[in-house]
Amino acid sequence: MKEEKDFKPVSGYLVLLFVVLMILSPLLAIWNEELLILLVLTAVGIFLSIGFLVVNPNESSVLVLFGAYKGTVKENGFWWVNPFFVKKRYSLRARNLDSDPIKVNDKLGNPIMIGVVLVWRVRDTFKAAFEVDDYAHFVEIQSEAAVRKLAGHFPYDNFEDEAAEITLRGGGEEVNQILENEISERLAIAGIEVIEARINYIAYAQEIAGAMLKRQQATAIVAARRQIVAGAVGMVEMALAELSKKNIIELDEDKKAAMVSNLMVVLTGDKDVSPVVNTGTLYQ
Repeated sequence: MKEEKDFKPVSGYLVLLFVVLMILSPLLAIWNEELLILLVLTAVGIFLSIGFLVVNPNESSVLVLFGAYKGTVKENGFWWVNPFFVKKRYSLRARNLDSDPIKVNDKLGNPIMIGVVLVWRVRDTFKAAFEVDDYAHFVEIQSEAAVRKLAGHFPYDNFEDEAAEITLRGGGEEVNQILENEISERLAIAGIEVIEARINYIAYAQEIAGAMLKRQQATAIVAARRQIVAGAVGMVEMALAELSKKNIIELDEDKKAAMVSNLMVVLTGDKDVSPVVNTGTLYQ
């Protein structure tokens, strides 16, 4: 497989002076009768002017001679090359690909919407020019394929797969690094360098978003209740221990059970408690 090679062109300023003299040579016909020769020189000068080449910063020009790759000019400036060369310009600047979110299935089969942002540039002009048909379109298609593959390897979250160490939503830099490596491997054939690739949008697909939101809310409520109950049990235990330690009141098992029940209702209830004043004894 061929690779990119540098081509050393001739300075365009030197050739420009020579070409201008050849094109203006018919003016000498005033003093010289060799008009035919001077016209030939003019035609040659016009033909040579086809070889002028301007390379701007962060641009390149791929040179092809009758189907044979001759090299790439990357040094910016004003140059001259063989007029028979076919010159193809390729930008070396960094480009952004902000893909629209696409619907894919995660590891568990849940439909999700995921979008990525990709920063890339042409690194090998030979591969970009001759290994693929349209390298910009190739970047778009292969990036989408890499996203679909990534989504199929990891769950969206760990609600259904608690053993999952990496999830698409919580994987962060680790998931982005896996995505970047996958895209880089796919785009290497086109001579494309991936500068950065990361997920910039991820959500459940519309048809299951409502159900998944309810599930997340239920999970959050259960977790909060678990924390509240654990705290209430600790407070009840502390209250009983302090009452017993300071001999404030002697409670039998029935009264302890009633006290525990009342405290748990107060501490874990969703609404404020309405107190009931007992004007009799504890046994009424």
